[in-house]
Amino acid sequence: MSYELASSSWGAEEIQAIQRVVASGRFTMGENVQRFEELFARKFGMQHALMVSSGSTANLVGIAALFYKNDRPLRRGDEVIVPSISWATTYYPLQQYGLKLKFLDVEIDTLNMDVSKLEEALTPRTRMVVAVSILGNPCALDVIRKFCDQHGLYLFEDNCESMGAELGGKPCGTFGDIGTFSTFFSHHISTMEGGVLVTNNTEIYHLARSIRAHGWTRDIPADSPIYEKRDDDFFEAYRFILPGYNARPLELCGAIGVEQLKKLDDMIATRRRNAKVFTELFKGDERFIIQRENGKSSWFAFTVILNPKFNVDRKRVMNAMKQADIGYRIITGGNFLRHDVIKHFDYECVGEIKNADIAHDRGFFVGNHPHDVTPQIRRFHEVLVEAAG
Repeated sequence: MSYELASSSWGAEEIQAIQRVVASGRFTMGENVQRFEELFARKFGMQHALMVSSGSTANLVGIAALFYKNDRPLRRGDEVIVPSISWATTYYPLQQYGLKLKFLDVEIDTLNMDVSKLEEALTPRTRMVVAVSILGNPCALDVIRKFCDQHGLYLFEDNCESMGAELGGKPCGTFGDIGTFSTFFSHHISTMEGGVLVTNNTEIYHLARSIRAHGWTRDIPADSPIYEKRDDDFFEAYRFILPGYNARPLELCGAIGVEQLKKLDDMIATRRRNAKVFTELFKGDERFIIQRENGKSSWFAFTVILNPKFNVDRKRVMNAMKQADIGYRIITGGNFLRHDVIKHFDYECVGEIKNADIAHDRGFFVGNHPHDVTPQIRRFHEVLVEAAG
């Protein structure tokens, strides 16, 4: 019995949606993408949702938009507070736009940013906090939101791993000035590739909408606050106002997304049932540090850190899982400071980065799925306990 990291959440509905788009002959973003955006915004209680080509480009487009705001734009050299564990493309747009990163350690149990260090990280140059809810588990978004409001900072919420998670009854991804989501294959919904940016700020939305498609005005309403529409349609159709990208999604992705959103609640409920099995099995075994749920996790995956207080042989554990055909991988991207690419960043660590190192060296995750994987979870527990000795 194999235990894979991810599996498809598609059914006949998604295949039929693809076939409808192919038959239509319209493949670049159009009415299906627009419908998905409308449904997504409504689902998460936001005024605006913008579909893009990936969660990574959602981060890129969102950061770019903050540089072109009329009021309080970000500027090169500004400082941004970030967690030390996240996926690489949480950080890349920050580097590419010339921001200085202030890294905070994570909590060993939640794997999220240690918010007790926020005040220590604050300087007169601080302009933004990037909050990341790791692997479905809400970070302390209420605390971070309050901190940002007190100090006039932007809150950028990278929620690419945590669609469907909630804190205090509020969906993760909706606490920030901007929130981003991913719809990659292994995530909570899958549109093949894809991502979404949400905001309640119309200026940010229009900036992001322009930046998504070459920086032109074609998709921007005539009454937009970011430009004044001219009368000559011949030139207006190809008028460029911002340094943009081609981050447009496909109609195929939008059509699939419409079908996947219908299933999201049921798939999250299944993930939570799987998580109950996982947490019950590992409860009380101090050899293994499992992720402590904060709020309501959407349980992207199941993390295990081999507690350094116990003499558990990491290589033996990895070999045992490999022999048992259990898929595993590093927790998100591990401690980002440990990657070669960090040499290209302007950054500073705030205090000791200890827990992120432990998670990097002694942690891993196995998959959660939108269907019942109770037998696989039980088998994983047996293999791990036996390998730990």
